[in-house]
Amino acid sequence: MEKEVAAPLAVTLENVEQAARNLKGVIYKTPLLQNHGLSRTYNATVLLKREDLQVVRSYKIRGAYHKMLTLPPISGEREIVCASAGNHAQGVAYACQMLGLKGYIFMPAATPAQKVDKVRLFGKEYVEVVLTGASFDDSFRSAREFCDERGSTFIHPFDDLAIVEGQATVGLEILKAATVPIDYCFMPIGGGGLASGVASVFRQLSPSTKLIGVQPLGAPSMYSAIRGNQHAALASIDSFVDGAAVKCPGQLTYEICRELLDEVVLVPEGQICQDLLKMYNEEGIVLEPAGTLTISALHQFREQIKGKTVVCVVSGSNNDITRMEDIKERAMQHQGLKHYFMVTFNQAPGALRRFVNNVLHEGDDIIQFQYIKKNNKEKGPVFIGVEVKQPHDVEGIKARMAEEGFAFEYLNGKQDFLALLV
Repeated sequence: MEKEVAAPLAVTLENVEQAARNLKGVIYKTPLLQNHGLSRTYNATVLLKREDLQVVRSYKIRGAYHKMLTLPPISGEREIVCASAGNHAQGVAYACQMLGLKGYIFMPAATPAQKVDKVRLFGKEYVEVVLTGASFDDSFRSAREFCDERGSTFIHPFDDLAIVEGQATVGLEILKAATVPIDYCFMPIGGGGLASGVASVFRQLSPSTKLIGVQPLGAPSMYSAIRGNQHAALASIDSFVDGAAVKCPGQLTYEICRELLDEVVLVPEGQICQDLLKMYNEEGIVLEPAGTLTISALHQFREQIKGKTVVCVVSGSNNDITRMEDIKERAMQHQGLKHYFMVTFNQAPGALRRFVNNVLHEGDDIIQFQYIKKNNKEKGPVFIGVEVKQPHDVEGIKARMAEEGFAFEYLNGKQDFLALLV
């Protein structure tokens, strides 16, 4: 059954067309390209909307520039303020440079250096970066306080109609480039600006398309809001997929997504990492974790999309190379190839030899081992990391540890604890 557009929430095509005209000469009309590897894997026609090739390597410039260009005139010099985990910051910075406006960009203190450097590069002398807070929401509060004190103009990353209209131009380009009807369109969701805009365009021009929003499992703000039928903030989130790590979706975007999307699904961070590496190694496409969300969602829709035409909006490629070891680690844990244990060893000669000879089999490889001998103690804890050839091999390791009398605690899934050790 096709979803109807609720009149009060609909982003008008007229305004989206105007946004596209405003962006002419500022953004790239990014290609809609069939990915043959994904198409073979899923027995479907999988088209990627390559916003990773955008001028600031994400779609965020669309909403930021359109919003700033259409601000009403004021007397005196206008200051721009925004808060962002990275991509919106780059879009606002580039727009500040293009429009000659002074900008203050608030970003979480832990933002990857690559993203901070890019903000400064795109903004040049027009922007000042302020690193503050542990999350986007912390930076957001600081930015709003700064903005209120100075009377500056705040550019919201998603909860603004003009921002949504700018992001909606992605949907307009997809439909103009498509040569056949689109059966499914997958869109990443952080705060919901992109999904709101693209969904609004599709509901008016391609109402039979199934519209699927995708969020990381550790930051399910829109998913939880829609399922709970309540616009509310999550108590905490996993910020690993930083481009989509938002505790609370926008009020406007929540209303639009609730009304227009067919479904919002969650993707485990480990799956995102696995697919990010696969796209890099096999396709030569460099993506950030948030940019991989829609590709990772295809696993859940393997049966539904067979023989269908599918669009995945690839939202960005601002990934810091220093994160790759963490990405590989998460991917291998998700695949069941790396396992971590806290094992109790008897402090007697031969304990390690017995563990290696009797617990591990050929192909099992110790990749981490931490042990400090303690005097006057009969037993001591040992942190052990093991890499296996097949996911089910870990069950044999657990069984043999029990047979040999090694007490142990399995640590996979305890990410906060592992982060201290790995």
